[in-house]
Amino acid sequence: MLRLLIVLSAVLFFSCTQQPKEEKVDYTQFVNPFIGTGGNGNTYPGASMPFGMVQISPDNGIPGWDRISGYFYPDTTIGGFSQTHLTGTGAGDLYDIPVMPVTWPYKDMRKTNPKSPLGPYSVFSHDEEHAEPGYYNVKLKDYNILAELTATNRCGFHRYTFPKAEKASLFIDLNKAMNWDYTLDTKVNVKSNTEIEGTRYSQGWAKRQQLFFVAQFSKPFKSINIDTVSIKKPFKEDWGGTGNTLRLDYTTEDGEQIMMKIGISAVSVEGARKNLEAEITHWDFDAVRAEAKAVWNEQLAKIHIDTDNADEKTIFYTAMYQSMLAPTLFSDVDGKYYGPDYKIHQTDGWDNYSTFSLWDTFRAAHPLYTIMHDDRVNDMVKAMVAFYEQHGVLPVWPLAGNVTGMMIGYHAVPVIADAYLKGIGDFDAEKALEACIASAEANIEGQEYFREMGYIPYELEDESVSKALEYAYDDWCIAVMAKKMGKQDVYEKYIKRAGYYRNFFNEKSTFLHPKDKNGKWIDGFVAKDYTKHFCESNAWQYFFFVPQDIKGLADITGGNDRFEQKLDSMFTFDPLPTDDLPIFSTGMIGQYAHGNEPSHHVGYLYNYIGKPWKTQEIVHKIMKTQYKNSPDGICGNEDCGQMSSWMIFSAMGFYPVNPADQTYVIGTPLVDKAVIKLAANKTFTMRAENLTDENKYIESATLNGKPVTKSYLTHQQIINGGELVFKMSATPNKQLWSKKESYPLSMTK
Repeated sequence: MLRLLIVLSAVLFFSCTQQPKEEKVDYTQFVNPFIGTGGNGNTYPGASMPFGMVQISPDNGIPGWDRISGYFYPDTTIGGFSQTHLTGTGAGDLYDIPVMPVTWPYKDMRKTNPKSPLGPYSVFSHDEEHAEPGYYNVKLKDYNILAELTATNRCGFHRYTFPKAEKASLFIDLNKAMNWDYTLDTKVNVKSNTEIEGTRYSQGWAKRQQLFFVAQFSKPFKSINIDTVSIKKPFKEDWGGTGNTLRLDYTTEDGEQIMMKIGISAVSVEGARKNLEAEITHWDFDAVRAEAKAVWNEQLAKIHIDTDNADEKTIFYTAMYQSMLAPTLFSDVDGKYYGPDYKIHQTDGWDNYSTFSLWDTFRAAHPLYTIMHDDRVNDMVKAMVAFYEQHGVLPVWPLAGNVTGMMIGYHAVPVIADAYLKGIGDFDAEKALEACIASAEANIEGQEYFREMGYIPYELEDESVSKALEYAYDDWCIAVMAKKMGKQDVYEKYIKRAGYYRNFFNEKSTFLHPKDKNGKWIDGFVAKDYTKHFCESNAWQYFFFVPQDIKGLADITGGNDRFEQKLDSMFTFDPLPTDDLPIFSTGMIGQYAHGNEPSHHVGYLYNYIGKPWKTQEIVHKIMKTQYKNSPDGICGNEDCGQMSSWMIFSAMGFYPVNPADQTYVIGTPLVDKAVIKLAANKTFTMRAENLTDENKYIESATLNGKPVTKSYLTHQQIINGGELVFKMSATPNKQLWSKKESYPLSMTK
């Protein structure tokens, strides 16, 4: 007996002291940065850090819609590797400081066609190209040069492996203009034969961009040639200057590597130098690449999923990756940044951000950040409030510190309200509410008509219906934030305006219908037509944009049965072959357009009328048909993380229909298991039992062992940690969450 006790004690001691370490997973292996680089995605494959200032990526060297991110998968040319890019947008800007390595004689389209946009270039093959988070390489076939790229938060690192060449060169084209981007002026200072500093002023979508850089080279160049031209003013602004194209010449041995590290800043050359000195102090390219990989793994590990479907795992982790490519860091290591007043400002310890595609990302990307990146959410809100202090209203679509004037609504408001209501951060809530109110009271894009008349007359403002609906939602966000702050008068003012969507409902057409300043409905209204009365959508798609009050919308439609018919028609009323669909109407399922954001919440609306099994059907269909593990795997513009965030939430089985009401409406899971790593070592786990493509319906659900009685989850339930279990079935459970007490929240009780 004593011997047995000794043996058992030894076993217990060994098992307690020799616990196996948690296996580290390389999540970057599941990311395919080429998803979205073909088709309509408009993404780039190059190297960046999570939310990094630098997006260093190849450019095909040819302008056009398909190459709006600089790169289009079907192309076969590379004309350089520039330091900044937009991810998945419809805006062709940035492409700052492209670098192109060559050996002589080199190809240059401008030699035979001076008007060609393609200067020095090389052909390439996808068979000799590789991308992963934080790293990219490609073989430039015309010169047998291996180009490699990696990055830190504010710096790019290039490594070029040359063949033996009597003459090899690096072109650095500060004058290059592509798509919407035009150079206005450039400055260059050659500090030595291993260092160059300079500035590029440019104009495009963002009107007054300035980018400063310091570039250092691992090998001294033998000579430098600077080609300077006078710039013709592309716009009316009284600003013209000189454009500089640099050519650094070398002699190389076979396999010799020439590296360039470059720090950038929107503040000053000094700022760029500080960024470089802080982030890359050596010439170990592989160490920087390894650090980038480690940081990406840390971020990707925040959600661990289990699924036997390799493509769906890649789609999920690529979506996570692409959800973290914007917004982008926009302050230097010393906290200085370039503001919308074109002045230099200083943070007091927080990071400034730009590239807020808010019309897209307020819907799902920013709610996702409140779960995964609450520290960054705090800084993003501070950045928005600072923008207000420098510009008078909150940002709508800021880029490179500029006001672009793109898109509608004042959707920094739901981001701020959501963060405040969830108790995130230490930002000044009083100042934040002041900024929200100032934006709502501005006289911009028909807001004065909305406030004074309760709607926007179509002859006085284009996109009148869309703008009014979005103002109504943003005003609801102001109302609920003010109510929690104890400001009842503010609440009552804005909650009234949140109901103005009703003023567009036409009982005869059963749509939210444009009307004139006398209150008369517009003639010739056809709901499926794309007209100037709706923003990038038609009346079908915008009918359902009342996320604050789906019950109220169902009521004016004629009740739940009529609303259900309307939803059914949305997903079955297919466009005709003769219909002229605009470029943004992609991913069509009936009139539902998953390729554009106004549709994104609509599949979840069956929950609001007690038919969640129909949500499960349509959400499963969207996930299975609109995302692929291929270059054309995103059905519309990725839009700075919004398309990806929709997939991340939906694959886990829930989605923020109203991005600021602190709830997530339940859909249907795509993966067997998802574990979200939360603060304080907590986890929230979703498990889907008996999940198959056929078993797409939820038979029952429990949270921490207790039945889920609502067709939604709260944010608090998720961040408290626990386990959500879905039992899946091939047959819909039409009784599940069918009673009114199970419905998601609406403004109308």
